[in-house]
Amino acid sequence: MAENKTKESTASVTEFLNLVPDETKRADSFRLVQIMEEQTGLKAKMWGPAIVGFGSYHYKYESGREGDGPMVAFSPHKAEISLYLMLDAVEKEKLLAKFGKHKTGKGCIYIKKLQDIQEEVLREMINSSVSYVTAKYSTP
Repeated sequence: MAENKTKESTASVTEFLNLVPDETKRADSFRLVQIMEEQTGLKAKMWGPAIVGFGSYHYKYESGREGDGPMVAFSPHKAEISLYLMLDAVEKEKLLAKFGKHKTGKGCIYIKKLQDIQEEVLREMINSSVSYVTAKYSTP
């Protein structure tokens, strides 16, 4: 079975974020670190080459595939910032309705800049994600 490429690393979050070329996206990324650390009580760590994650959990699927992932995370991409938050579907829909300007993908929420969203709702989503992951998976 293929090994998970996205693993926690010892790379510097600050060094990674300082390389974000867009000034607004870089500032928003540092603000996201602050928000996520405040909400989770956990320090930011790099996961793979481009994901900033907080905490970790261990998953095991019925297929036998297993691994570790961050409880909440984000990644600043050229076009947008990807937020990796796991929420109950009903809760997610309710919170996204009042979140602000965003797009969703299979497992991500995409935002252009923090100015486009409601920070209080983001904080609720982070709390819900940590609760959901903790209830669903074992956390080391």
